[in-house]
Amino acid sequence: MDDLYILPQEYRDLRESVRALADKKIAPFAKAVDQDSRFPQEAFDALASAGLAAAHVPIEFGGDGADALAVVIIIEEVARACGSSSLIPAVNKLGSLPLMLAGTSEQKKRWLTQLAEGKGFSYCLSESESGSDSVSMKTKALRRDGKWILNGSKKWISNAGFSDFYTVLAVTDPNQRSKGISAFVVEKSDAGVSFGAHEKKMGMRGSPTREVYFDDVELDDDRLLGEEGEGFAIAMRTLDHTRITIAAQALGLAQGAFETAARYAKERKQFGKPIFDFQAIQFMLADMAMQIEAARQITYAAAARSERGDHDLTFFSAASKCFATDVAMQVTTDAVQVLGGYGYVNDHPVERMMRDAKLTQIYEGTNQIQRLVMSRHLDKLM
Repeated sequence: MDDLYILPQEYRDLRESVRALADKKIAPFAKAVDQDSRFPQEAFDALASAGLAAAHVPIEFGGDGADALAVVIIIEEVARACGSSSLIPAVNKLGSLPLMLAGTSEQKKRWLTQLAEGKGFSYCLSESESGSDSVSMKTKALRRDGKWILNGSKKWISNAGFSDFYTVLAVTDPNQRSKGISAFVVEKSDAGVSFGAHEKKMGMRGSPTREVYFDDVELDDDRLLGEEGEGFAIAMRTLDHTRITIAAQALGLAQGAFETAARYAKERKQFGKPIFDFQAIQFMLADMAMQIEAARQITYAAAARSERGDHDLTFFSAASKCFATDVAMQVTTDAVQVLGGYGYVNDHPVERMMRDAKLTQIYEGTNQIQRLVMSRHLDKLM
């Protein structure tokens, strides 16, 4: 019983080391990254040097072989300092997980080795007319002269232009609906690949979000992940694992906002005493701490299920993403309220954290979709 519900020491040590790195090498640049809408190069350099930009890559391919919980803690601690920077390890896992789930040994060696060496990997599923309704995608890959010819575009692609590799979902048989979609690895250097303008976003401004265009991109069979027609199933399996990384990101944002609000409440004086002494503020901070801890427990539980491949993973991944991101939105909003007028200006990071938190409720499946996913897997809890 002594060890029940206590995080093993190796994970506590990991948290301490990542937090130290984030506080020293990421947090000092977070404000400028947001204001200038620039890629967090300092964070990338620090994470890559420490083996944290793609820690999930198996040891045999040059990575650290970090398990799902370790990746959650890495993303959580980076997000506590800078939301945009936490998308570096999160997007790398999202983009490369289809390769890890369905790729051959040769494919894994080819691309995962480069990812571990500092390349980037993005995920291309959404389109302008195909968001939650992924099956309605229009991007096609058709056979011609022994090659796949890829045409179309993908919207809202995180780290587009920065990443070297892209997992792209495309229709290969329009008559088969979800079973007519296949997954391919596309390289930035492939002829016919280009990128749209940077989206001007409310938050996560340091992570480039751009449209990716495919104009007669020729792909050999070695670019196909799994079998033809398995792409949609691979994409959904991927999200079962990677929704949890968004929960981790939300946790970090909420934790950072809570810590800022708590410190401020003890320093800011009104009516002759710190505002922390007022019950209204105490109750707000207590609720924030309670919600964060509850979100952390379900997120870590989901991460453990991801590592084991449990039968109820789909429910828990959707639940962790939905709950933690809703908590992040509430906590960051309350943090702005605790700081009052100072919270509304960028002298303090809580307004940035609130803007960043909003996106966590939207991408990798809106929270409305997460509730739909949960409702369809309630039998796994019975």
